[in-house]
Amino acid sequence: MNFNEEMASLASQVEAYLEGYFERLLETSEKSLIQSMRYSVMAGGKRIRPVLVLAVAKVLDVGTKEILPFAAAIEMIHTYSLIHDDLPAMDDDEYRRGKLTNHMVYGQALAILAGDALLNEALELLMKNALDARDKMKNALAAAYIVANAAGKDGMIAGQVIDMESEGKTIEAETLKRMHRKKTGALLKASVLAPAVYASAPDQILNALTEYADSIGIAFQIKDDILDVESSTEALGKSVGSDARNHKTTYVSLFGLEKAKMLLHEVTQNAVSTLLPFGEKAWFLKETAQYIASRIN
Repeated sequence: MNFNEEMASLASQVEAYLEGYFERLLETSEKSLIQSMRYSVMAGGKRIRPVLVLAVAKVLDVGTKEILPFAAAIEMIHTYSLIHDDLPAMDDDEYRRGKLTNHMVYGQALAILAGDALLNEALELLMKNALDARDKMKNALAAAYIVANAAGKDGMIAGQVIDMESEGKTIEAETLKRMHRKKTGALLKASVLAPAVYASAPDQILNALTEYADSIGIAFQIKDDILDVESSTEALGKSVGSDARNHKTTYVSLFGLEKAKMLLHEVTQNAVSTLLPFGEKAWFLKETAQYIASRIN
């Protein structure tokens, strides 16, 4: 199986799980709320985070059925952050993944509530999964904690605050790295580490996966910054040039386009090299790092 086939296979498992999950919610909860939640979760996207969850689990011989709740919960958290990011009070975007943003379809109030509900639903799913895990309950709780921490005040939200407070300012490279380590990197890292913790991976494995996750997190953001300069609204599915319009410091504005591309190459190679101890078993994770660096949207 090649990379594209494996990516499609893993993503389709996530899609099927999420589709079934929201179908069940429609039967029991407020339909307008669930429809708003479902609209953004099922609006497409690369599913990189949940695919990473399944891919790491596969390397560590953890069953897909066991790990799917973590993959789904992380995608719900990621989606909630996008709904809130797109609001007029934040980035004020009208399109996401080539479709109207949630607040453009359902209004700002319901969009805020849908984002809130997705975060809460993700935590409910993680807790229920831990309660059902029996002899693996401690592992499931430890993995759930990693996800919750990555989404909170020391992770994704902290990164968003730094981003917001940095608008219109030129910030130093270290602040830029700290912002993206939290805003983008934290949830990517959780996607890699949660299945490893669930699998009781030894410290040597956790350390290697931590460095891999840190590297692809940086690569992801550098590539985003490059795409905001080089891509188009049609290719990206959202507006381009917003970083410059909002006077945001990015890897491109700080280092220049060519240096940013060089940094992207370096961190991508580092991500690949951290996986050498896993041998061929980690081929998909290696190619995922290359995919992040070469993606066009």
